[in-house]
Amino acid sequence: MKEYNDTVKFSVLISVYNKEKPDFLEKALDSICNQTLKPDEVVLVKDGMLTQELEKVIDREQDKFIEYNIDFICVQLDKNKGLGIALQKGLEKCRYDYVARMDGDDIATDTRFENQVKYMKEHKDISVLGGYIDEFSVEGEIIRTKTMPLDYKNLYKYGKYRNPLNHMTVLFRKKDVTDVGGYKPLTGLEDYYLWCRMLASGYKIANIDKVLVHARLGNFENRRGGLEYFKTYIRLRILQRKLNYTNVFEFILGVTVTAMVTLSPRNVRAGLYKILRKDKK
Repeated sequence: MKEYNDTVKFSVLISVYNKEKPDFLEKALDSICNQTLKPDEVVLVKDGMLTQELEKVIDREQDKFIEYNIDFICVQLDKNKGLGIALQKGLEKCRYDYVARMDGDDIATDTRFENQVKYMKEHKDISVLGGYIDEFSVEGEIIRTKTMPLDYKNLYKYGKYRNPLNHMTVLFRKKDVTDVGGYKPLTGLEDYYLWCRMLASGYKIANIDKVLVHARLGNFENRRGGLEYFKTYIRLRILQRKLNYTNVFEFILGVTVTAMVTLSPRNVRAGLYKILRKDKK
C-alpha cells in the first residue's frame, strides 16, 4: 500500500469495555495499521476490567503497532464509568494537536486519516471534521451510506435538532475541544453534547463527502429509543437552551421531534429513522 507522508502528528482515541467482541476490536485496530497515513499514537481506554479474550487481542495488536512505530498507550479505569468519562480520561493522555476518534467495532477506510489531515491543514478555521459512514451488519454487505451536511452554516442549523457528526469519523483539534470542557457524561449523547457546546461557543465543524468508516449497525433502533433515552435527550435539549444554542421555538420543536421518534414503537421508530437519516442507498 502506498504511504502518504505528512509532518502533522496525531493521536487516535478509542474506548473499550467488556462487552466488546474481540474479533471486532481486532479488525478495528488493524484498520488503523492499514492507513495510508498512520497515527503517531493510539490511546486505548479500558473502561473497567476487560475479558481475557479482549486483553489477548490488545496484547497482540500492541506488538503490531510497535512494528509500525506507533505508540500504543493503555489507560485502565478501575470500573466501567461510561463513554463520556472514559473518552475524557483518554483525551487527557493524547499528546498531539489532532485527535481522531475510533470505535472498537468499526473499520476505518484506508485513506481516512490522509483525507482528514489534509483537509484540516487546508481549513485552519475548522475545529472538528467528520464524514460519511457505510453501515453494515454482515461484513462486505453495506446496508446504506449515512451522509451528512457538509458546511458549517448548514451544520449549525442541523445540530439544533440532530447530531451533526458521525462520532466514529471525527478528527478534531484537541485544544478547541478541551477549551469547551471536553467530553462530559450524557449517556448515548456524549458527542452530541460536545458538538453543541462547540457550536454555541463559536467553533466551526464540517464534514467531507467521503465514506471514512464502515460502521456496524447492531441494534440501532433499540438503542435509540425508550423512556430512558427520551429523558436523556430532553436533558440535552435543556442544555442546548441554556447554552443559547436554541431559542424557545427551536427548543419546543426539538422536544416534539425527539418525543415522536424515541417514544414510538420499535417498528415505527425504524421507519422514522429511515426517513430522518440522510441515507444514500
